[in-house]
Amino acid sequence: MKKLAGLAAVALASFALTSCGGSSSSAYVTTESTNWTTESRLKPDAEKIHFEADPGGELAYTENEITAHPGDVTIEFTNPQSTQHIVKIDKEDGETVAETPLISHETVEQSAELEPGTYVFYCPQPGHRAAGMEGTLTVK
Repeated sequence: MKKLAGLAAVALASFALTSCGGSSSSAYVTTESTNWTTESRLKPDAEKIHFEADPGGELAYTENEITAHPGDVTIEFTNPQSTQHIVKIDKEDGETVAETPLISHETVEQSAELEPGTYVFYCPQPGHRAAGMEGTLTVK
């Protein structure tokens, strides 16, 4: 049954990618992040910080200011929307420290190590950040 559910999820994701409008595949940002991990690789004692895309369908996160402690963290990203989103976390100088996979209708977790400072988190999908899908992550 789990295999069937997994195949259905892959089929739905494929359908969504091919039917979301636009005439070219460049309408979507693809991620090649090596930071993403499966739950089995997450550190059990890491602080968990949660990001969620707006459940009402707006191009926004439910929180635009998040605080965390320095060190190992687990980034949990929930996207209840059919529109695909990412959480990308950059240092002030633009260096990316974490990035989730592109998802819709699911939750993913990833580990990251954060140093004290101020970071920006945003969705790099075309037009999403400009529409307001960004926020500040303060690590102290």
